[in-house]
Amino acid sequence: MGTTLAWGRQYVMVRPDHFRVEYRINPFMDLADQPDPVRAREQWEDLVEAIRSLGGDVDALGQREDAPDMVYAMNLGLGIVRPDGRRHVVMSHMRHPQRRMETSTAQPWFAGHGSTTSYVGREGVGAHFEAGDAFAFGDALVVGYGPRTEELALKHLAVDLGVRVRGLRITHPGMYHLDLAFCPLDETRALVCPAAFDDESAEALMALVPEPIVLTEEEALTTFAANSIVIGRTVVMPACPDRVRAELEAAGFEIRIVDVSEFHKGGGSIRCLTNPVDVRLGRDLPRVEGGAVVVPPMGLPLAG
Repeated sequence: MGTTLAWGRQYVMVRPDHFRVEYRINPFMDLADQPDPVRAREQWEDLVEAIRSLGGDVDALGQREDAPDMVYAMNLGLGIVRPDGRRHVVMSHMRHPQRRMETSTAQPWFAGHGSTTSYVGREGVGAHFEAGDAFAFGDALVVGYGPRTEELALKHLAVDLGVRVRGLRITHPGMYHLDLAFCPLDETRALVCPAAFDDESAEALMALVPEPIVLTEEEALTTFAANSIVIGRTVVMPACPDRVRAELEAAGFEIRIVDVSEFHKGGGSIRCLTNPVDVRLGRDLPRVEGGAVVVPPMGLPLAG
């Protein structure tokens, strides 16, 4: 059994006050298939209750009326705890202009709750970065790029945070964020959908994860199984194929299913709705050699 993840117990979420499908920026969105607001609120509250019942904490902020996708809080920013205990959030710079106003509300909220903040580049300028593309795993920050996050953002993250960054090129239009194809489970395991990446990146990710639990393209797209969260040894999932359930249970995980199907209409699920802000990164700073950023291992602390 792998060591339990050291992060994933403190979350920021956005109340679905104005959640709707108002435009189409991913293949799941259909303006003719609108979420039911009452059912969406009930599902959101069920997810909050599930997290808290497992020992997790949730802070929530209200949703802007002009930001129907803001409920997908994972993409507001990358929340970390620095080695000295200070909280910091790298704010997202959204690829699509329909979502960019979200950070102007989220940034002061994070600052008012004790976090310093920064941007990849300058505020609203420079490389696009969306936090649903970034996960701590092993000795690195694993970052997907392509559909939403730009490759140039990886260099900025390495320098800003002082960590090793491993880039993965996402090529699948339906898995436009890393959190739709990759879910860290513990020190050695993760849910992985190789079909989301180009061949080189898929091979690199499979080599990075000692004990991957592989999702097929169909499983990832129809169940949103990779878009789950882990609290201790419990995986909170929107759905779980029988084969995947058997592998998870054999690895010592319990599975908690929470229906968030109304939010699938906007292209997101449990991970998209929850932003972990307790990720701890290492102390070492990167250096530049020959024009390239060279970053030492993170030394990510792990909890027993």
